[in-house]
Amino acid sequence: MKGVKAFLDTNIIIYAYDTSAGDKHQKARDLLAGLWESGLGMVSTQVLQEFYVTVTRKIPKPLHLATARDIIADFLTWDVVVNDGDAILKAIDVQEKHGFSFWDSMVIAAAISGGASVLLTEDLSDGQKIGGIEIRNPFAGEEI
Repeated sequence: MKGVKAFLDTNIIIYAYDTSAGDKHQKARDLLAGLWESGLGMVSTQVLQEFYVTVTRKIPKPLHLATARDIIADFLTWDVVVNDGDAILKAIDVQEKHGFSFWDSMVIAAAISGGASVLLTEDLSDGQKIGGIEIRNPFAGEEI
């Protein structure tokens, strides 16, 4: 993924901090390390909110609130797409055109708005292209 601006869906970031995630944990950590080094990572306010709730309440070994806060503070140094009213309307358009859930459509709309080339997620079809964004599942086997 050299030189490619990548938008991360919540699940990728969660795996990087969820030690119970098995092989996905290390793969996500390696992926994040590369994005930290390159400066090409991107998230949205929705992704950070979902991350916080999940890692502090829903994973087998929840993180302390202060730890999760510090992680989010670090991610705020990345490009962060703020989901505003226009983002909601764009997400509705994506949902209507492609039939995704509203929340997945919000992620896709944020990736498009942020100018990402690729959306890294395991929730959508690997290789699909929407609005100039290529959807890639980093756990599908092929190197990204």
